[in-house]
Amino acid sequence: MCTFGASATTTRVLVFLLCVVKDVCTLDTKGPEDAHRAPEGCLMSLWHGRLYLYSAVALGFGIWLSLQVAFKKKSFAKQVGPWVCKAVRTSGPSQEKDAVLHVSGVKIFYGSQTGTAKGFAKDLSDDVKALGIAAEVIDMKDYDPDDRLADECSNKSVCVFLVATYTDGQPTENAEWFCKWLEEASTDFRYGKTYLRGLRYAVFGLGNSVYVGHYNTVGKDVDKWLWMLSGMRILTRGEGDCNVTKSRNGSVQADFQAWKVKFLSRLQDLAKGEKKSSTGSCKSGSGSCKSRTKRSQGQSEEEKAALHDNFEAELVESSSDEEESALPEESQSGSVVDVEDLGRIMNSVRKAKSRDEGRGDGQMVKLSKVNGVKKIENEGERREMITPALREALTKQGYKLIGSHSGVKLCRWTKSMLRGRGGCYKHTFYGIESHRCMETTPSLACANKCVFCWRHHTNPVGTEWHWKMDPAEKILQDALEKHQNMIRQFRGVPGVKQERYEEGLAVKHCALSLVGEPIMYPEINAFLRLLHTHRISSFLVTNAQFPQEIRNLVPVTQLYVSVDASTKDSLKKIDRPLFRDFWPRFLDSLKALGEKRQRTVYRLTLVKAWNVEELQAYSDLIALGQPDFIEVKGVTYCGESSASSLTMANVPWHQEVVAFVQQLADMLPQYEIACEHEHSNCLLIAHTKFKVDGEWWTWIDYERFQELVEAHERSGGQRSFSALDYTARTPGWALFGAHEQGFDPADTRFQRRNKTKDISGC
Repeated sequence: MCTFGASATTTRVLVFLLCVVKDVCTLDTKGPEDAHRAPEGCLMSLWHGRLYLYSAVALGFGIWLSLQVAFKKKSFAKQVGPWVCKAVRTSGPSQEKDAVLHVSGVKIFYGSQTGTAKGFAKDLSDDVKALGIAAEVIDMKDYDPDDRLADECSNKSVCVFLVATYTDGQPTENAEWFCKWLEEASTDFRYGKTYLRGLRYAVFGLGNSVYVGHYNTVGKDVDKWLWMLSGMRILTRGEGDCNVTKSRNGSVQADFQAWKVKFLSRLQDLAKGEKKSSTGSCKSGSGSCKSRTKRSQGQSEEEKAALHDNFEAELVESSSDEEESALPEESQSGSVVDVEDLGRIMNSVRKAKSRDEGRGDGQMVKLSKVNGVKKIENEGERREMITPALREALTKQGYKLIGSHSGVKLCRWTKSMLRGRGGCYKHTFYGIESHRCMETTPSLACANKCVFCWRHHTNPVGTEWHWKMDPAEKILQDALEKHQNMIRQFRGVPGVKQERYEEGLAVKHCALSLVGEPIMYPEINAFLRLLHTHRISSFLVTNAQFPQEIRNLVPVTQLYVSVDASTKDSLKKIDRPLFRDFWPRFLDSLKALGEKRQRTVYRLTLVKAWNVEELQAYSDLIALGQPDFIEVKGVTYCGESSASSLTMANVPWHQEVVAFVQQLADMLPQYEIACEHEHSNCLLIAHTKFKVDGEWWTWIDYERFQELVEAHERSGGQRSFSALDYTARTPGWALFGAHEQGFDPADTRFQRRNKTKDISGC
């Protein structure tokens, strides 16, 4: 049937051509008389009308060729079997859509130092696989971006980058090379600006907002570099904040979970082939524009606040695909921003910055050139320091929390002395009765993140007080009550001495060294006065970052400053302080300590392979502050922590601590080794002014101190006193070189023994 149609059409074309020839031939025939000249006249007419003939032939050939092509397609369709036609009819649009693969898989890259980002990567991988999409977790150190990253642009995969910001805003060790390559490639003309065009990616950064100068800088940089190489961001960059008081969701884990929900939703859309929520060509009143506006209104404030602080980065950043589609095409090209859109972009920048500045504690803040945060004004009620997540973590560790920022905990030496098994080194050095000592703090927050922190950084951090504040009276009252309740739990416990149990209910000493930085509490002086009113001695420990607060302190029974390192570099490495000017603050704190008349102590913590080689530098610092005593203690290993790389290899033996102390004492003309507590791996160097007639007087006359501080308060601070006014003689068993090595002979030494059965054989 198709062949017959084609032949008929060809015949019609030939008839048409013959008619044209006939018309041409009859152009010159005027009548019957010219009939005998018809053949000759026809040929001449054809020659004179050859132009018309050629045109007619060309037109006919073109029509014939077009018809042949059309009929061949029709003929091929008819030759297909009926079963194929049935299959084609039954496969509707939905089946064709499902057959197209829009997402081949998700590759999750992580840059982690403490293992948090790695854990997030595995968690995300499990959830992606649950959606039926392949997922792969990749350690950045095992991935060569130069050889492989460009391949991700064409294999329909989605790349997720979970990157943590480490010291000084630098990437973690396993992400160093990847970030270095990405940074160089983004500005290298040999790669070009379109090197990663087609790469679909999302970034989640892990950081701590207390490091104001470089909070989440690695996440921001990775996002920026990928964008500069024409990568396509599929979701707003997420930011997890380890500072629980500033975290939008209460913890870095909660921040990640909130971002993950959005990512999985976006991934499902991509798997269905949905690229954007609107076309971007919104006309007034159009349905697509209304749809996009509705989605944008439903967008979370967290996404909108994820803009960079500087305008250059703001042009790089976009808060979502919806926002990208709302911009003109020229602005999305990455080269030109319309002047009309510039005002709108700047307004969004200002709004985002305003939200960031006023976020969290209801207090407007701004950056200062020195220390990061500076108050401007209060805008409402401040947040509590102890968040629900923090409360749960600290409660599991045995803390008894007080109010919104304080805590108390029973020291293991308190338990030991209740049983008659010996007291802590403070008992040996200064005569504290460990079973009558309460360990507490009015501030769980700290300005350092020391590598040997025995709280594993579960407490909050900050450079100034910006939380709600509880009155000092309530803190002390609750602390005493909770401490006594913990002591009561030992009533009737085997081994607990009855007389010590009764004495333990009456607190006589308070060690403000539980956790955090007590001196940060704005009412610290009121708290100290209350302790002395209750005739409780005060032992306050500070990390030497608040020199002015040290100067403002009322008399303390004994004031400690932690000197964890003697050089700027090692202090930064060990204490990991939050202040940018941490070293000037550190030195000024030592000077402030030297201005105090009451007892002062340098507390040195030796970390093997970290700070044990700095003898001369330590000597210089001691000359700066002229402390009464220098405690040198080997670091205590408190178990594996994701927040620290400290291991048992960093813990010095007692003999190594003794050797260090002997060398240090030889370099100090006015100091000698006075006491030793071998059980705590600790020694005491004392100023020779406490050595009277060849005898050491390092102990404290606590009743005499209470009399002196009471007279000081009555005189309005006019009547002062010094450390030598409340000394007591040190017993022989506490001295360095004694056979007891600092263990009170009134108690019984208890040593745990390994009772594991020997199954080695032989």
